[in-house]
Amino acid sequence: MPSQPKDQQTMNIVLVHGAWADGSGWAKIIAPLAAEGFSVTAAPLPLTSYGDDVKALDQALSRLAGPVVLAGHAYAGAVIGGVRNDNVKALVYVAALAPDEGETVADVFYRGEPDARAPQLAPDGNGLIHYPRQAFATAYAQNAAADELAVLAAVQRPISPACITVPVGRPLWKDRPSWFLVAQDDRMIAAANQRFMAGRMGAAQRPFPVDHTPMVTAPQPVLQVLREAAAAAAAA
Repeated sequence: MPSQPKDQQTMNIVLVHGAWADGSGWAKIIAPLAAEGFSVTAAPLPLTSYGDDVKALDQALSRLAGPVVLAGHAYAGAVIGGVRNDNVKALVYVAALAPDEGETVADVFYRGEPDARAPQLAPDGNGLIHYPRQAFATAYAQNAAADELAVLAAVQRPISPACITVPVGRPLWKDRPSWFLVAQDDRMIAAANQRFMAGRMGAAQRPFPVDHTPMVTAPQPVLQVLREAAAAAAAA
């Protein structure tokens, strides 16, 4: 892959994981982008409440200088919409959730009929929502290899209901250009739901025949969309 133009070499790309995940899910994205000269950060979320997650991302962004392309997967789409950092020049949604002002994450997640292969989720005795290990292969990342599924299940982190039941404020996508990778084979967030959210955002829609976790199972489309957003941000 040819190196990026000089004005893109200092572009920050911040990658934000969703529920039941951590930054390791972006490994196949981090290495190629870093090799191309981008400054790449996988920002961790505590997944304890929506407010906690936005605060954690704001703190991660505050440590960076220069323009930022901010990308979120799944639940993290709501989180990247909640920050107010002036350095963020573009948003990238990867099979993500994008609630509008006054909506909750649950409102958009449960919009429409769920896929029959997706698990029914509920808090456990500790009040946290875990993802069933067997469902990683049937719904979360059906295109993943056995070793990839083992890692996804092993590193999963539970999410608090407080992350998905709080109405969000004015989302940042109303004020920044955005791109939306629509995962056409997604069994967690239906492609029709993704297209609905992307459409009302006015996002540049980029559909691909990938599952819910393309960072792991199909990194090239994710890289393509991130590079496109970075090029636009650098040229702006």
